[in-house]
Amino acid sequence: MRISVIFITFLFLTLSPLLAQKKPRTGKEPLLGKEYAAYKITSNELSGACFYLVSGHGGPDPGAIGIYQGRQLHEDEYAYDIILRLARELLSRGAKVHIIIQDKKDGIRDGHVLANSKRETCMGDPIPLNQVARLKQRCDWVNKLYRKDKSNYKRAVFIHVDSRSKGQQTDVFFYNAPKSTKGRRLANNLHRTFDKKYDKHQPNRGFRGTVSERNLYVLRNTTPVAVFLELGNIRNKRDQQRLVLKNNRQALANWIAEGVVKDYKQGK
Repeated sequence: MRISVIFITFLFLTLSPLLAQKKPRTGKEPLLGKEYAAYKITSNELSGACFYLVSGHGGPDPGAIGIYQGRQLHEDEYAYDIILRLARELLSRGAKVHIIIQDKKDGIRDGHVLANSKRETCMGDPIPLNQVARLKQRCDWVNKLYRKDKSNYKRAVFIHVDSRSKGQQTDVFFYNAPKSTKGRRLANNLHRTFDKKYDKHQPNRGFRGTVSERNLYVLRNTTPVAVFLELGNIRNKRDQQRLVLKNNRQALANWIAEGVVKDYKQGK
């Protein structure tokens, strides 16, 4: 009997650490919405990295507007949904994430035409209508959080949707601040990731997205290395499919996350 007890105790002590290792770690972010708030941390790929995710416009400013099946598509709603999906992907890889523009009611949504609202805030603060004040507010919040975070790798990601003539189809454009070597590297890593994905999923189409410097207010005035993405033309019927289909919005978030992982590994 004593030998059996000793053996069982030994077996328990031996297997306990292994069982503990296999138990998935989880997290919760209420801004992602009821269905998506809980997530599993599936890897440590981005452990030690910190991100400031900023969706364009919001509050009193809907941004670009397109018409789809007789209904309005607002840039701020689609940029926000993709930012939330990106946040979830980064969190699941062990990163620390700040969602700068927030809507406490709208989490990740799976519909085609996302309902429009003016509820968005900037970290709980009302968003000004004045453009310069609006941009300054989000930059100030990013910089404030940046000063507090101890991570060695800190990056800001700005997501927007372009507006051009209805007949002009565009791919994803990646912008970095002038003379920002690390910003350029991040933009290039994102671009290369998208290029490979298009080669795989649409081999005969080709990817025409570009990387370039732009002297944008948010790129000039945020302290962390930053990248600014334009995800397509909200007025173009083909580009609208990139936005209204939930799987396409998720694919955009997945690909951005993959590009970020590549950049993080290079920066170590």
